[in-house]
Amino acid sequence: MKVLIIEDELLIAVELDRIVEAAGHEIVSVVASVDQALAHAARAEVALVDLRLADGASGGALARRLMDRFGIKVIFVTGNPGEVGYGLDGAIDVVTKPFTDERIMSALAKAEGALPARSMAS
Repeated sequence: MKVLIIEDELLIAVELDRIVEAAGHEIVSVVASVDQALAHAARAEVALVDLRLADGASGGALARRLMDRFGIKVIFVTGNPGEVGYGLDGAIDVVTKPFTDERIMSALAKAEGALPARSMAS
């Protein structure tokens, strides 16, 4: 699975990168802002999205764009789970910070199960 990590806190981004790779998934990119995320979105299947990014509380609006425009499965990874509100009901999961490796892996497994089956010819 191709995963885009959208997180502006370096230590958290590094941990997410480690967990995603340990789970056997490919990292598309690790980014900290909306513009960076949109630049890499076309290559991703799943995005781990923080609500508060380097460019403000823009994660929710970004997630909606990723889901609607790119068909990306979104997993919120946030210290503010109460801010994941109406309009973001298409998200696969909401993981609260601090998180465990197992919790991130569980959310990734949900996302993987929600992806369409890949063609054997590809």
